[in-house]
Amino acid sequence: MLGIVGKEVVVKSIIAGKDNTPVEGAERPILWALAALSLSILLSALGTSIANIGLPTLTQAFGASFQEVQWVVLAYLLAITTLIVGVGRLGDIAGRRRLLLAGIALFTAASSLSGLAPALWLLIAARAVQGLGAAIMMALAMAFVGDIVAKERTGSAMGLLGTMSAIGTALGPSLGGLLIAGFGWRAIFLINLPLGLLAFYLVYRHLPADGRKPADEQAGFDIQGTLLLALTLAAYALAMTIGRGNFGPLNLILLAAALLGAGLFAFAQTKTKSPLIHLAMFRDAVLGAGFATSALVSTVMMATLVVGPFYLSRTLGLDAALVGMVMSVGPMISALSGVAAGRIVDRLGAPLIITIGLIQMAAGAFALSVIPAAFGIVGYIVAIVVLTPGYQLFQAANNTAVMTDIRPDRRGVMSGMLNLSRNLGLITGASVMGAVFAFAAGTSDIATASPEAVATGMRITFAVATALIVGAFVVAVASRAHMARILLPEDRS
Repeated sequence: MLGIVGKEVVVKSIIAGKDNTPVEGAERPILWALAALSLSILLSALGTSIANIGLPTLTQAFGASFQEVQWVVLAYLLAITTLIVGVGRLGDIAGRRRLLLAGIALFTAASSLSGLAPALWLLIAARAVQGLGAAIMMALAMAFVGDIVAKERTGSAMGLLGTMSAIGTALGPSLGGLLIAGFGWRAIFLINLPLGLLAFYLVYRHLPADGRKPADEQAGFDIQGTLLLALTLAAYALAMTIGRGNFGPLNLILLAAALLGAGLFAFAQTKTKSPLIHLAMFRDAVLGAGFATSALVSTVMMATLVVGPFYLSRTLGLDAALVGMVMSVGPMISALSGVAAGRIVDRLGAPLIITIGLIQMAAGAFALSVIPAAFGIVGYIVAIVVLTPGYQLFQAANNTAVMTDIRPDRRGVMSGMLNLSRNLGLITGASVMGAVFAFAAGTSDIATASPEAVATGMRITFAVATALIVGAFVVAVASRAHMARILLPEDRS
């Protein structure tokens, strides 16, 4: 992906000072520290995408239905979504390096157990534990950026981590297919053993050790709040995923439970001495806008994964191999544009690049609603080529805006909140945008819909997606208009 020379150039730009002069003697330690964080992010992303490709094989291996084996993916995603804020806060309290090492060890051990699982229930349980390890890796890798990178180069580091996430997502289907073909389904989990051991070594060897805080500065861990938030998020995630977008009584009960849990969580946070989340932070224009726009943007990006395969196969008549190739264009562009996006953020500033990224995304979403109908596969690819770099610009800038001035003892929980907003957007997008697509196509079974119906669904779904991006743009612009009245950086929590 990135050559050795390219990596050195990127790292030197990340650790350089304001005059763009590299810090003498710092290149090699920072290079290996960033490699440790990058591998942690890549493994977390790979854990999702590589398992998806194995679901058909798992149905045969365990003699189970697709609804049963999809819990292999769902258990992983649920664990990340429900626990990522709590583990981020735990890292702030207990020490990010030691918890990151524990997370990598947990991820690696659970991956090995997944690969050796003799029964489907054990595989699902192991995947849930693997998801806990992935949550720790995702939350703390981003939180560590402020500890090892100069403030004015935060955007470049965030862009690098975004690139590694995109590489993990793009690599999963192809690598998983090769491993299953050559060694069987167990290999898609066992491949994490050597990679996990390498990540553990890099973190242990090259990330700074945790400092000890005086006893009077050590904050407590909000166990009650963590449990309430985890149960609330689990109820919401299940409400959005069970039934594949068809809301029945169980979905409504789970959604009601999520709303009740959210109220109880908010109440509990006002009564505890060391809250998991300081609710006052949502009055901060930058933080509130950052979380809201992240969720909206992720909802739209999930729409490309939900709608794209049906449009390409049903309307354009592409076979499975070609559909896979076209669908890989987006992740490939993300992988190639992430580092450049981060460097642009460092040069021009996060607020401006958030605006530019959202404008570009709105143009790409609108293009997806109109251009493919006239130009077919070429129009679809052109629209994705517009949409995806805009997404990378937004991600790098938004992550930088939220994380740059956060107090060191709150970086873990803020990183967890950013990842949570993204995951909630993805979960909501899979359900809501899938439901919009089916409604617009006029059918409850998209797999048997006519090419014309699918084309109509595509057009209307991405018109809605354009509206969501415009909404995110309004939120971002409003937050910029109020920046003169936001809390001082050192008061953010």
